[in-house]
Amino acid sequence: MPIDLEAYLERIGYDGPLAPELGVLQALLLRHLSTIPFESISPLLGLPVLLDLESLENKLVRGGRGGYCFEQNGLFFHVLLHLGFRVTPLAARVRLMMPPDAPQTPLSHMMLVVTLDEGEFVCDVGFGGQSPTAPLRLVTDLEQQTPHGGYRLRSCDAGFELDMQLPESWAVLYRFARDVQSPRDYDVYNWYTATHPASLFVNNLVAARVLGDSRLNMLNDEVTLQRSGGQREHRVISGADEAHDVLSREFGIRIARPDIERVWPCLPKTARLET
Repeated sequence: MPIDLEAYLERIGYDGPLAPELGVLQALLLRHLSTIPFESISPLLGLPVLLDLESLENKLVRGGRGGYCFEQNGLFFHVLLHLGFRVTPLAARVRLMMPPDAPQTPLSHMMLVVTLDEGEFVCDVGFGGQSPTAPLRLVTDLEQQTPHGGYRLRSCDAGFELDMQLPESWAVLYRFARDVQSPRDYDVYNWYTATHPASLFVNNLVAARVLGDSRLNMLNDEVTLQRSGGQREHRVISGADEAHDVLSREFGIRIARPDIERVWPCLPKTARLET
């Protein structure tokens, strides 16, 4: 089925040019990250995560919901293809917050490479609070600035490694090769991510979105606003009612209050000192 491009563009609030050019790619990527939140509520609720185009549109475009990498980049893939971009779907091994000698991780992340006259660009609208907010040139050892931070690509045994700039160092986000992935490949990776008992998203409430020049992130009962200057504002949510309000008002996620009330007691909570 063809994508409902009009509905998608209305969802992200974009009415600019649609030619398969770098400027259009930059604008669509930033608008997508600013309007369709990253979130993992379906796996937390034990609900299936479906990757066919109709399901993606019903959830992310018309349903007032967001999703994680397979949904976000899956939808963006269909949009870019429809507009005439040359897009290659790839898979990555997440390395965030892992020591360099940590064992190899599974293929559990979807990302895209777009080929333009200017060269190849990594595009990723599905890595939560660390998603690059601009296409990144697929050139190694080049520090690249986006509206929300610096990134670089480096060569590694697997192929490439994507790093994010921190105040005093660099953090590895993931590693990827040029092996083209099929929908059946993503079905397997997605099934693991959405159902395995040890999956981050089965056990935690995760949400993220871009707000102007800032990023808003949520992990269980903690909400962090990271401003463009590097300042971070943390707050702890007191209960399910407040969590639902934050998800609805600040992240723009349309979710039923009873669903949050059901999973809230099971979530890991921030330790609080008794006074």
